[in-house]
Amino acid sequence: MEKKHKALIGKGYVAGEKCVLVKPQTYMNLSGESVRQILDYYKVDETEGLIVISDDTSLDVGALRIRKKGSAGGHNGLKNIIAHLGHDTFKRVKMGVGEKPKGYDLADYVLGHFSAGERKTMDDAAKRAVEAIRMMIAQDVDAAMNAFNRKSAED
Repeated sequence: MEKKHKALIGKGYVAGEKCVLVKPQTYMNLSGESVRQILDYYKVDETEGLIVISDDTSLDVGALRIRKKGSAGGHNGLKNIIAHLGHDTFKRVKMGVGEKPKGYDLADYVLGHFSAGERKTMDDAAKRAVEAIRMMIAQDVDAAMNAFNRKSAED
């Protein structure tokens, strides 16, 4: 693991494809700065080679939603990535964290802790997300969308 381009970076192979795992170390709403630098440095085609993983408060806890493109949906990190790329055509895996309870600050909610039951649900969702990303790399995004885009984590 190394730190450069305002991110923690790990390198390896997934399904025989060389991959770079990036965790921006900027504030979440400035993620696009790091993503743009990484894409430029590694000469990655962002429409084909970029997969962004983000939380989503409009999805139930543990639900996954895979998309090829789309708006930021109010997510400031995605807004910043879109601004730095100049388009919204990149693959993404959204992980549901549930709706913010009334009276909570959004940042405090998404950075907070899950209950024991929610933690188990999120651990299972993370395992499904890994399998979805592996499928996106080994096959294609459509196969992953067909396999993992379901109404609930129980389907």
